[in-house]
Parts: sequence; structure tokens; C-alpha cells
Amino acid sequence: MKAFQDYYPEHLAHCYGCGRLNEHGYQIKTVWDGDESLTTFTPSAFHTAIPGFVYGGLLASLIDCHSTGTAAAAMYRAEGREMDSLPAFRFVTGTLSVRYVLATPLGPTLEIRGRVSEIKGRKVTVVSTLWAGSEPTVTGEVVALQMPEDFGR
Repeated sequence: MKAFQDYYPEHLAHCYGCGRLNEHGYQIKTVWDGDESLTTFTPSAFHTAIPGFVYGGLLASLIDCHSTGTAAAAMYRAEGREMDSLPAFRFVTGTLSVRYVLATPLGPTLEIRGRVSEIKGRKVTVVSTLWAGSEPTVTGEVVALQMPEDFGR
């Protein structure tokens, strides 16, 4: 199954968090799991905040990129279109709200799950939860804004 990010047009696939063409980035991959979107990511030792715990900025960026990818996929779903159809939907962050519930341990693969709470015009709101094992450690809400077709050219 192709990830949402695999459909991003080449000129929009360089994001540090989700761009498949950014060799130094996270290159996250997001898919549908029923009505939720799902991303997994395993932090490396250098993603440390203090020994044994993941840096909070990484966690915020995972919520951010997971949610903007979810917004694009949700817009395709809402319009009944395939993700490789044109014009391409791409979103940027309008607002990002993150709540750190528990310290996120370094070691386990993290799972980010998102749900679309609203689609209104060119705006999609996604609520996501980041899990470390069976513990939800971070929650976030992203209001994603659809990019104009000529953005980034």
C-alpha cells in the first residue's frame, strides 16, 4: 500500500518531516487504517531530550506532518478522488497545538493516529494522538490549509 506522502508531486516532496526526497528528513509514511490515519516512526538515539526520552520538538513535527498528510488524503476521500489525480491536494499548517501528556520514552516505535474532525472549504482540522507502546504521550490538533496550485513553483 502506498503512503499518502508517496503521492506528493515532486516539487512538493522535500519537507524535512514527510518529504520522500529529503534524504536527511524523517520521511514519515502515513496510511489509512479504517477511519483513522496511521504513521509509525522509530526515533534514533540522537532524537534525545534527556537520556531515555524523545525530544519534544520531534514529537511536535511528527504530529504536524502526520496531520497535514492526513488532511490531503481526507480531501481526496471527501471528493471521491484517487490520490494520484490532479489537481494535487497539498496542505500547510495554519495552526499547530500540541499537548505533552507523558514523557515519551526513547526506544519503542511510536504510533501516530489521526482523525479528521472538520473539513470546511480549503481547511481541514485533524486531531492526532502519539502513542509509545500502550501509552498516549502526546496529543495535537492541526488546522491544515490547502496550498494554492502554484505554491512552491
